[in-house]
Amino acid sequence: MKITSQEEYGLRILLRIARCHDDESMSIQALSVAEGLSPAYVAKLTRILRKAGFINSTPGNVGGYILAKPATEINVNDVLKTLGGSLFTKAFCNDFSGAKKLCTNSVDCSVRSLWQMVQFSVDQLLDKLSLYDLIGDETKSDNLLNSLLLQHQYPQREAVS
Repeated sequence: MKITSQEEYGLRILLRIARCHDDESMSIQALSVAEGLSPAYVAKLTRILRKAGFINSTPGNVGGYILAKPATEINVNDVLKTLGGSLFTKAFCNDFSGAKKLCTNSVDCSVRSLWQMVQFSVDQLLDKLSLYDLIGDETKSDNLLNSLLLQHQYPQREAVS
């Protein structure tokens, strides 16, 4: 499994914007310089984030982007799914059917169960994180994530159909 560049850079851009003071915004140019990305790529990512309702644009010479709602209300799982989608969806099996119309394992598939559990586990963790939880330094987020890991017990999951 890999994290896409769109997910990584999109989340980093959102964090840059979240770190701004209430009366400040960040322009595409400022985000581009801060993250070492082309202005065109930053524009693409901010467009995705704006359309999803995570950020708003501010007009004018000093315009830029601000959060559309408080960082505590922006769920990291929602952001990552907006930027790249889920690791596993029900349509997944249709994408990997080989040369046939339907997957040869569509009735009885232990691999599908694995991917469902991976998605379930990722969702369980990411649903507990807000953008605010990642605004601090690495030590703060590392401590938070370690405490979540210690608390995290894999509950019996309901059957996923």
